[in-house]
Amino acid sequence: MDSHEKKLIIESQKGDMESFEKLIKEYQKGAYNIAYRMLGNTEDAKDASQEAIIKIYRSIGGFRMKSSFKTWFFRVVTNTCLDYRRKRSRNKVLYLDKAINSEEGSFQREIEDPSDGPEEIIIKNENTRTLHGYISKMPEKYAMAIILRDVRGFSYSEMGEILELPEGTVKSRISRARIMLKDIIANNMEQNDIKTV
Repeated sequence: MDSHEKKLIIESQKGDMESFEKLIKEYQKGAYNIAYRMLGNTEDAKDASQEAIIKIYRSIGGFRMKSSFKTWFFRVVTNTCLDYRRKRSRNKVLYLDKAINSEEGSFQREIEDPSDGPEEIIIKNENTRTLHGYISKMPEKYAMAIILRDVRGFSYSEMGEILELPEGTVKSRISRARIMLKDIIANNMEQNDIKTV
């Protein structure tokens, strides 16, 4: 942790909102991205990432600088998202950005995006949606491992701090998660081949 970040933490602990905003500025986008990957829609991702930031603000006085602020921040984000997933599994909701199944098959409601972008952005977005669909089929502890390591690029030690697990457990969980994801993708491809024959 650099001295500037440490100073911002100390000032935030004293209640200085401007210091807190500067402190979390570089992490906010990452918080939203993790929330979106875990929750699968923009509204829940916004709500969960904002709730996590509020939790961080309220509990920053208890941060003792034994771990990096970054890993502590993302631990709070991760736990908040897990809470949202659990709540949502109890209260099923239909979202416009999810596929709708009917007797004629599955379709996805298209929502107009006013921004123009190159073809690569469309392909990347489709790949992201497809990957998110696969990840959402995994148990949450394995989904979290894939999201933190392969999507967000956290190191094993950072993941250990975020998930509060030994580094060896993190490595084995990532290995199992990757195998599980590979199986889900393979099964999906087989099912698609069966449907097109």
